[in-house]
Amino acid sequence: MAGEIRVIPVEGMPEVQNGDDIPALLLEACTGPAELEAGDVLVVTQKIVSKAEGRVVQLEDIVASPLALALSEGTHRDPRHTEAVLQESARIVRNDRGTIISETRHGFICANAGVDASNIPGGSGTVALLPLDSDESARRIRRRVAEAKGLDVAVIISDTFGRPWREGATNVAIGVAGMHALADYRGTPDAYGEMLYTTMIAVADELACAAELVTGKTLGVPVAIVRGYRYPLGDSGSQALVRPAARDLFR
Repeated sequence: MAGEIRVIPVEGMPEVQNGDDIPALLLEACTGPAELEAGDVLVVTQKIVSKAEGRVVQLEDIVASPLALALSEGTHRDPRHTEAVLQESARIVRNDRGTIISETRHGFICANAGVDASNIPGGSGTVALLPLDSDESARRIRRRVAEAKGLDVAVIISDTFGRPWREGATNVAIGVAGMHALADYRGTPDAYGEMLYTTMIAVADELACAAELVTGKTLGVPVAIVRGYRYPLGDSGSQALVRPAARDLFR
């Protein structure tokens, strides 16, 4: 599939504000070692997309419901923050020890419906919500790169999710454009000639994880380029990564 793979930080991005043109800012920052090339995977962190798309809310504008007040009792979370989580949730999967695991409108299962107060100007009184349609956000960036540079690149919108049964969080793809999110090995033989029947690799998640190694959480680098990976062509979007309810053994 690939030999050497490079992960390149895109530095020099300004603080993103509501209404900013993310593709224009990206194209301006992608210079020098980060000059885009055909076949690159451009990984953009969710937070700057949410900021640009107006998905940042002030807690003072939220009224906590009785349920939010009840769920926040005995925790450190502001009930208005909890209310934002409830409003972004299609389903509460589990609530325990101050953590709400919920299903978002996109079908993602994650802590607090992706509502996050980190890396946002305004301190604890401000929270960011997930983009309404991260796949469309990725497609829009990809189109603009093609129009401006004549380059075919894949784009991933990444976010940080926890993992059941394992400590620590990893980055995952919540928006995908220009590539299949999964590499499907079903029906192909392994290195010893045995047929693979169930193996599908979440390559979009793996690329999001790789990008996090240079973007980090405190470095102020919200974009990275993964170069050298021959990704599976297609446009399945991030929904290919969402396991259908009928196949969810833990629902």
